[in-house]
Amino acid sequence: MRLHRLTVTAFGPFAGSETVDFDALAAGGLFLLRGATGAGKSSVLDAVCFALYGDVPGSRRANRLRSDHADPHQLTEVRLELTLGGRRLQITRLPEQRRPKKVGSGTTVERPQTLLREWAADAGDGAPGWRGVSKSHQEAGEEIHRLIGMNREQFCQVVLLPQGDFARFLKADSEERGKLLRRLFDTERFQHVEAWLAEQRRVQEAAVQAGRRRLRDLASKAEQAAGPGAEPAGQWVPDEDESADLTAGVLGWAAILRAGAAEQQAVADAALAGAEAAHLAAQRDREAAEELAGRQHRHRQARQQADRLAEVEPVVERDRQRLAAAQAAVGVESPLRLREGAAEAHRRAQDAERRHREALARTGGEGQALATAGAAELAEAELRLRAEVVRLETARADERRCAELAREQRTTADDRRHAEELAEEAEDWLAEFEDQLNRLQKEQAGAQAASAKVEQLDGRRTELTARLGAARERDGLRAEIAAGEPRVHALRTAALDAREHSQDLRERRLAGMAAELAEQLRAGEACRVCGSPEHPAPAEAGPGGRVSAADEDRARAAQSSAEQAAANAEQALTALRVREATAAGAAGPDGADARTDALSGALAALEREHREARQAAEALGRVEQEIGRLSDDRARRLDERREARERAAVLTDRLQALDAEQRELTARVAAARGEAASVAERAADLTRLIDGVAAVAGAARVCQEAAARLSEAEDELGKAAAAAGFPDAEDALAVLLPREQREQLEDRLDRHRAELAAVRHELALPELAEAAARPAADLPAAQAALDAATARLRRAHAAQAAARERLESLTAIGRQLADLTAELAPALVRYGRINRLATLAAGTSTENRLRMRLESYVLAARLEQVAAAASDRLVRMSGGRYTLVHSDDRGTGNKRSGLALRVVDAWTGTERDTATLSGGESFFASLALALGLADVVTDEAGGMPLDTLFIDEGFGTLDEHSLEEVMDVLDGLRERDRAVGIVSHVADLRSRIPAQLLVRKGRHGSTLALAGREDA
Repeated sequence: MRLHRLTVTAFGPFAGSETVDFDALAAGGLFLLRGATGAGKSSVLDAVCFALYGDVPGSRRANRLRSDHADPHQLTEVRLELTLGGRRLQITRLPEQRRPKKVGSGTTVERPQTLLREWAADAGDGAPGWRGVSKSHQEAGEEIHRLIGMNREQFCQVVLLPQGDFARFLKADSEERGKLLRRLFDTERFQHVEAWLAEQRRVQEAAVQAGRRRLRDLASKAEQAAGPGAEPAGQWVPDEDESADLTAGVLGWAAILRAGAAEQQAVADAALAGAEAAHLAAQRDREAAEELAGRQHRHRQARQQADRLAEVEPVVERDRQRLAAAQAAVGVESPLRLREGAAEAHRRAQDAERRHREALARTGGEGQALATAGAAELAEAELRLRAEVVRLETARADERRCAELAREQRTTADDRRHAEELAEEAEDWLAEFEDQLNRLQKEQAGAQAASAKVEQLDGRRTELTARLGAARERDGLRAEIAAGEPRVHALRTAALDAREHSQDLRERRLAGMAAELAEQLRAGEACRVCGSPEHPAPAEAGPGGRVSAADEDRARAAQSSAEQAAANAEQALTALRVREATAAGAAGPDGADARTDALSGALAALEREHREARQAAEALGRVEQEIGRLSDDRARRLDERREARERAAVLTDRLQALDAEQRELTARVAAARGEAASVAERAADLTRLIDGVAAVAGAARVCQEAAARLSEAEDELGKAAAAAGFPDAEDALAVLLPREQREQLEDRLDRHRAELAAVRHELALPELAEAAARPAADLPAAQAALDAATARLRRAHAAQAAARERLESLTAIGRQLADLTAELAPALVRYGRINRLATLAAGTSTENRLRMRLESYVLAARLEQVAAAASDRLVRMSGGRYTLVHSDDRGTGNKRSGLALRVVDAWTGTERDTATLSGGESFFASLALALGLADVVTDEAGGMPLDTLFIDEGFGTLDEHSLEEVMDVLDGLRERDRAVGIVSHVADLRSRIPAQLLVRKGRHGSTLALAGREDA
């Protein structure tokens, strides 16, 4: 990876756009980044990291990316050109930032942007240039990470070598050192292995514990199933920590329990067979006693039933005679019902005829006359009335049409009146159209003139605003100048006084120099001026006292300070006068019209005039819209007037036709309705009369037919009575019984015959007679014997079932115990194996002598590589004295081992702690460690060559010899065309490194510039 060009805009301390040409800067292989504290040296490295990864190094992530000095409209941007994997790439990134809104006031959030481009021989138009690769943050980040082969933390540690971090890393303990190594070498997979082993250990341990709990549960079930006399299971169940063979103990104990249960079942089977035989014999005796008692009871009941039937025989004979007479009279039952039905129908017909004639008489008029007519007359009247109703149907249609014509006449008249009103309204509106159009056209001309005036006033207002601002600035500066001139005069006077005082003191010191020398004379010592050891007349100080060198120095310092203050004040006053002249020129030539109040009044008047003109001009759009709407309304009103007049003429013709039809139909309806209020009422009266006549005629016919059927029924009843052997129908009706009574008598007689036959059959059975001759059966004794045998059988059944269930339970538990022991044995083996691996990987096993975790073991191997690579450079830096070695020594207390570093001193031949190194020794040891770690991480990341490195600070702790050794090592880094950038304040490096990037800070932000030794 080689950097070519970096451009930052509004980034960190850089307010504008600054560019670093790394190709020119690193032409010699070694270059220096220098500048004052806080100027932004580290921000150059932050910009490189931000361009590659979209973020700054972790230690400075709290810093703001956007410059506080930048123009609000200038967006923060970082652009980096570099070569990765043989590809020339350009990365441009803009972070999320706030910017002023393009429309309106306030700010809005600018979304982050990323652009990745590649230099191509053909960029799409046949010419070489940049070709877009991706605009996606994720895609660009993945492509850069793939090419570099390192994440952000690895890059910041390997390419941007932070010496402070490595000084801490050099003297840190194993835990702190492991945090950095874990980030750089991505050993998270070994943490996953440790976690997986620990999880598997927990799973296997849970499985073993669950198996042991199941084993204890099964043993408890077997002990419970075997009963109170069984041997306890406690001594046969293994303990929690025991993993020996399980079959020799609990399986043998379970087999003994099963053998005892089998013997108990054999005894219970024999007892059950004896109880079943005794119960069968008792059951037979009980059945024989029950059979004898039943036969004796049946014989007694049959004799009692025979005596009862003999007592009721006379009553039964009377019922037989009554039933025979009733069955003979059954032949007149049907004719009797027919005669009764006919009589009832004749009575109802007479009542109906009477009601209908009374109703017809109440109608009055012709209805009253027809109420006493016969059937023929009624039929003729009905036909005549129906013909008249049919003739009225046509008159009813004419009557309905008259009503419809009246409604249509009213509607048509209303429509004609509405059309005439519309025509008049349109005519009135059109009469006012010209006046409205003229008024709007005048308003339009005025608004157009006001719009032109607004454009003229805009220019004048801009000019007056600028002049007013300049005039105000001019007046303010004149006030400052007036206030500053006395101060400048006073400072100038003070500077002259200080100068005179300094010169006076200098002259007095020169004059008193002999006295000053005389004070240093000692008797017998040679004079420093003449060399004589004798001093007969030493000079004395003047009347003002002796002036010392310190007095003279203080006077010169006061003179310099006063002169500098006066010069600064004069420079500031000159700057104010220049600004005042510029502002006065912008405000215009001095005069009454250039005064601030005059300009303010003129601007206020112009603002009022501009506001009035703008308000008048704003009415232009409204007036033009109103003119357009007025023209559209005129066309619409003309169409409405024409359509309304045409419709009014059509409706007038229609009204005349409706009036003629109405007069003709009214005459026809009046002739048809007669004296009635309407034809419909006349038709309704005739319809009611027709219904009354038809009802009377129908009722008369029904009454005649009912009388004929009654006469026929009486004749049939007399014939049926004679055929049944009765003198007349009254005799037959006297003995006739209802059907229900006849059926009841038949049922009683049939039951009596059946009971009598059954009793005679029972008394004739020989077994009943033989049983009646025997003594009475003793059922209680037979039942007592059977109950005793049943209780014995029940106890035998329960004992046999309990023995069988015990044996089955113990057999099932034995199978479960065998399956469980077969399953638990390999689980114990697996648990032992995974437990050993998990404790080894976690560093808690006694076999792990160094208490080193798996991840620490891997990091220790990486640390050995780092120490070896660092020692190659440390030997050169320290003049062959020091090397770094990795140590597996355990820490104090419970601290784990594996990540310790020791320094070997070749002068003493001893190893000692890295904390014993001095400041300079710690610097080049940490620098060697950083360079060694960079080599190892680079190899780990896939061997991507790093052609550009940065080393940040730390050189100030080196003496001249050590600095020379370190520079030799850094010169070695330039092999294979590698560029190394050093960030430092050390003055010696400025003379040693020609190529320099100078970072200057100022009130309005920092700047970058290429500098050589002459700028040092």
